[in-house]
Amino acid sequence: MSEQQPAQPKSVLRGHRTQVHVTTFIRNNQRLASGDADGYVSLWDLTIMRPRAVWRAHTNAILGIADWGDDRIITHGRDNRLIVWKLGGQDEMAMSTALPLDESAAERPQPWILHILEVNTLNFCSFASCTPGTDTSHDELLIAVPNTLETEDVDIFQLPSQNRQQTVRLGGKTEKKGMVMSLRLFWCEAYLTLAAAYESGIAIVAQLGSNGTWHVLYRAQVHNQPVLSLDVAPTKDFFFTSGADAIIAKHPIPNAAFPIQKPHHPKQTDSKSTNTSNPSLLSAALSSEPNIATPPRHTEPIIETQPLKVINTKHSGQQGIRIRSDGKIFATAGWDSKVRVYSTKTMSELAVLKWHEVGCYAVAFATVADGQAPGLTKPNIRNEEASEKVENGTATIGSAHRDASVVTASKLGQLNVKDRRIKMAKEAHWLAAGSKDGKISLWDIY
Repeated sequence: MSEQQPAQPKSVLRGHRTQVHVTTFIRNNQRLASGDADGYVSLWDLTIMRPRAVWRAHTNAILGIADWGDDRIITHGRDNRLIVWKLGGQDEMAMSTALPLDESAAERPQPWILHILEVNTLNFCSFASCTPGTDTSHDELLIAVPNTLETEDVDIFQLPSQNRQQTVRLGGKTEKKGMVMSLRLFWCEAYLTLAAAYESGIAIVAQLGSNGTWHVLYRAQVHNQPVLSLDVAPTKDFFFTSGADAIIAKHPIPNAAFPIQKPHHPKQTDSKSTNTSNPSLLSAALSSEPNIATPPRHTEPIIETQPLKVINTKHSGQQGIRIRSDGKIFATAGWDSKVRVYSTKTMSELAVLKWHEVGCYAVAFATVADGQAPGLTKPNIRNEEASEKVENGTATIGSAHRDASVVTASKLGQLNVKDRRIKMAKEAHWLAAGSKDGKISLWDIY
């Protein structure tokens, strides 16, 4: 009986001279942005697998990259700078396509700089961002980064004003959490919510109350080594953390600002209370007790401390954890050079993607539409439950996927070559892995 052949990447993007620290998909999956340890950013056109823009965004390693609308890109480097660049589709024409590996290339032009924030990068922690409200307006943005002086605190800036709006301390000064290692800022049921993971292994969720105070709703320590990454589910009801240890943990996000509240003062009972809901005027007049207003009760949320699930993967050093946009699977980049794909429901290991010879530092998923199934690739599955659906914690390609692939193929035949490439780039279930070898492997899975 022949053994199943290991999965191979659909494509490999070569061009970074140093290790790739960041990968992220932008512009409806038509571009992949990658950042390396020398501060270079490459914007790859996934319709032709070639660079469209290459420039040195920072003088030190790239920590994070994100898009802001269709024509702005945010980069965060270890040179203590967070920069917003203007780089739309038309702006790419003026950019260099000489990859960082080409040391003989002339000086590469930079895009137009819109904003620069001087921030702390001692923590190796990338920025987090979200809109100032629950609407989808791209005119303003909130940026969360570690505080410059107190590495346990978090600063929240507003763009385009570049003003620091808040400094958030989650917990008391006596609590030793260590440096902030990973952040997520998002809206949960109309409340601004911050998820933070620390050097000590603690994970915390806090929400901004109507009085302008941050209230901790969840705190747990399941890692015995620094947390390397965290990511929040699209449903905003749980998040995952991975660390330098072999632990991956699934944590709850309380679904309301203060779902359970406890009073600060003991409950008072009224011994003279009656069962009459409508007392007569006479009884009211004869009442000898003055009507004293009851002071308002001071309440605070009960802090949850139990994770939803914790697994020991036996593989230490899994970082760059990312959940796909449909919420069905998540992946990690391993120091052992392997990319591992897990089910979000059962946290069982679905696939191990092995191509790089040295450690991987970053993974990213392309945005996928629910029910979309364009020609999926079945990778090398190493567990016995591979006959069930991905939603149940395992992976396979069922007849529905094959039927959808036939329909998709017939539709692609009606398009010209350019439009066909754009459609395939937008709809492919890409997973991009960046490695210490300076290469990016692209996988089309599930």
